[in-house]
Amino acid sequence: MAGERHRRHCGGGDVDRRRDPAVGVKTLVRKPPADERRLDVLGRMPRLRRVVMSRSFQPVSMLLLLAPFALAIVAGLLGTSAGNRNFGIVFVWIVWWAVLMVLMVPGFGRIWCTICPIPAPGEWIQRRGIIGGGGKLRTLGLRWPRRLRNMWIQNVGFLILALFSMIILTRPTVSAGVILGLAGVAVSMSLLFENRVFCKYVCPIGGFIGLYSMAAPIELRVRDTQVCVDHRSKDCITGNERGYGCPWMVYPGKLDRNLDCGFCTECLKTCTMDNVVINLRRPGADLAKPGGGKQIDEAYKALIMLACSIIYPAVLFGPWATVRGWASVESLWGWAIYATAFLSATLLFVPGVFWLTVFAAQRRSATGVTIRQAYREYAHSLIPLGLAAWMAFSVGFALTNGSYALAAVSDPLGWGWNLFGTSETGWTPYLSGTAPAIQAAILVGGLLFSIRTTLRVGFRHDPSGTTATRAAVPVVAFLLASTLALLWLYLG
Repeated sequence: MAGERHRRHCGGGDVDRRRDPAVGVKTLVRKPPADERRLDVLGRMPRLRRVVMSRSFQPVSMLLLLAPFALAIVAGLLGTSAGNRNFGIVFVWIVWWAVLMVLMVPGFGRIWCTICPIPAPGEWIQRRGIIGGGGKLRTLGLRWPRRLRNMWIQNVGFLILALFSMIILTRPTVSAGVILGLAGVAVSMSLLFENRVFCKYVCPIGGFIGLYSMAAPIELRVRDTQVCVDHRSKDCITGNERGYGCPWMVYPGKLDRNLDCGFCTECLKTCTMDNVVINLRRPGADLAKPGGGKQIDEAYKALIMLACSIIYPAVLFGPWATVRGWASVESLWGWAIYATAFLSATLLFVPGVFWLTVFAAQRRSATGVTIRQAYREYAHSLIPLGLAAWMAFSVGFALTNGSYALAAVSDPLGWGWNLFGTSETGWTPYLSGTAPAIQAAILVGGLLFSIRTTLRVGFRHDPSGTTATRAAVPVVAFLLASTLALLWLYLG
């Protein structure tokens, strides 16, 4: 009778909403109307708005960061070969990496791309000045091939770096060579192509920053898309006396994901309609949107990053000294075995298991979504867990090795200097007793975030909710298995 009264109250229907668990989950997932709320950050903070709107904001930030990165290169080439005493290794792969993965990406999305010094020299050559104020770019103006307008080059670049990471992380000359190589490619591409083609399609770091920025609680968007439609001059694309057309070749009026935006703030400056804003929003607002990327490259990026987040701690901290030796290229045949296993795991095994997972999910649902579309969209549910895995890895790595920074900053080249009186500071792991608990908490948070994203994708495929929760079970099992593997690595 109660169920009947409830059905009558709700206007009829076949589903007993009180007894159907899917309805409860659906309500939980969809409920907060606040999900769609946005807070205009610069509108609330006029002083910050003046800073961001200044033409010198981005170049000055880049110059400030260019100095330590230049020192890292010099230290790598001329300093001590002991990685834990060399500023190039300590600054880049302990300090910078931890700040990037623990604070910047999860909290501020693509803010690093705003201030990254690596593409700065090339951009300044294009603009014929450091600060500039709009105008024609100096470049050959070649167009980036359409077939390469995706994340595949970034995926390959990241895998190459990951494959040699044990050498890059420990050998200063190799680390300096990698930074110089990235900067050289960025400058070369700035001379050949317009705008930031390197950042958008090539940079292996920008690729995963863009992917994980979709989980961040901050975004750059237009206030009203109709204003963009009606505004004919499109200064955000063409540029004006206030700034340049979008270096990331994005039309802000259609921007709906952080992945496509480099957060350079040029459109904020050039928009004559004051229609571009920086919002605070619900974390992960981009993840459950339809599409999941136009191609499979984006799904592969999420899978590669998750696989590497498991392989890294296994190799670095696991009990397998032989594997660690192979990864460090102690023998060529050993490295060949490691490379084969690494590439098989990241490109075949994990993506293959996830395909079977999505296939099982589709068999348990009754939607008309193709397996390819489901694969792309469910891959977004891996993003929060993948980001959490990298945060957990970075926290442990920084707490264990962070004390090296005190010695390196006083003696950046390892030449016996003592600039700040800290060169003799010994290795001291911080919070060694509580670090595993911190890592576990981060991973569990990422798992819950990913499960929520999975349910949101499922309910979008089946708005009635009839099969959404059943379809989510295999994906949740995949997420749970990945989390348990990570917990085992960190907790032992």
